[in-house]
Amino acid sequence: MPTLDAIFEEIVYEPSAQFRIWLTTMPSDKFPVTIVQNAIKVTAEPPKGLRNNIRGSYLALGEEELDSSKKPVVFRRLLWGLCFFNALVLERRKFGPLGWNIPYEFSVSDLRISKDQLF
Repeated sequence: MPTLDAIFEEIVYEPSAQFRIWLTTMPSDKFPVTIVQNAIKVTAEPPKGLRNNIRGSYLALGEEELDSSKKPVVFRRLLWGLCFFNALVLERRKFGPLGWNIPYEFSVSDLRISKDQLF
C-alpha cells in the first residue's frame, strides 16, 4: 500500500474522462489515509431489519428477471427462499463472533451470483 500511495503522489491531478481507478477496502490501519482523503467515497449499507432486507433484495429484481426462467413459478419461490436466506445472513452479521466464526461481508453481488445458480 505504501507503493500505491507513492504512485498517487506522483500523479499530477487533472480530471480526465479516460482515467478512473476504483479501489475497494475494508477498514484497515494499513490503508494510506491520504488516498482516502483525496478520493470520492461510496458506501453501501444493507437496510436495517430482516423484513427490510428481504423486501430490498426481492424488489430489486425486475419482472423480466423473475419471468426469465422456464419455470417462473418455481423460480420465484426458490428466489424468495434465497432472498430470505440472504437477509438472515445479513442480520447475523450484527452479532459479530457470536454470529460467525470468520467475518465475511455478504453483499448484493453474493445474492446475484446465487440467483444465477438457480437457472
